[in-house]
Amino acid sequence: MTLRFRHTLLAGLWLIGSSASAGGLQVSPVSLSLPSTQRANSLWLSNTGDSVVRAQVRVYRWTQEGGEDKLTQSSDLTISPPMLQVAAGERQMVRVIRLGMAPSGPSAVQEAYRMVIDELPIEVTAAGVKKGLQFVLSYSVPVFVEPTGPAPRPPQLSWKIHAEGDKATLEVANSGAAHAQLGAMGFTNAAGQRTEINAGLMGYVLPGAQMRWALVPAAKVFASGGTLDAMVNMNVIQQVIAPTVISQ
Repeated sequence: MTLRFRHTLLAGLWLIGSSASAGGLQVSPVSLSLPSTQRANSLWLSNTGDSVVRAQVRVYRWTQEGGEDKLTQSSDLTISPPMLQVAAGERQMVRVIRLGMAPSGPSAVQEAYRMVIDELPIEVTAAGVKKGLQFVLSYSVPVFVEPTGPAPRPPQLSWKIHAEGDKATLEVANSGAAHAQLGAMGFTNAAGQRTEINAGLMGYVLPGAQMRWALVPAAKVFASGGTLDAMVNMNVIQQVIAPTVISQ
């Protein structure tokens, strides 16, 4: 089975920082790494609410094609436990375990997966109430499997802004061997005027992939070219952007 999604997953949450929560369920950490020498890692699901939380946890291979994220079923990793119930005020460890070998060879790159944590509705009958419409959430946690040998080459990014009419699109390609997490971003034009593009998480660009994002600022903001500043893997970078030709 293949799932396609455009920068969101199963109407769920992309999580950044050291932990994230909604309702009574808290997930920590919100990103996992499996070095080649380590076969397993874990995260915690904590229930800060006043009633029991039930959840299902699955793992998918994560790739990017045609500017979109794609999830496919995979037997490379497994989850323990895949189904769980966390009482109010308690927490549960969830382990992700690598079953096969880590990527190897001179051209090996980091492999990406997503742990999908679905909070399940609680059905109570008769006098117990809690039936009817219940708002439940899905979380998507990145898992990166590192290749053997020395640390993979860092992300190597190329940046372009395309314009069509009054709409602008950011295109970022990654020719490196590790992922790039794009965060807060702004653009300063040739006259020194800065426009905020994005305040939080923009998304990821996986090794060998190319992603696109529609930008809120109008295309004319980028027409004269300038400098893009962006948070990449928690470091601020600056990238010169050529003048943008606006096509009609």
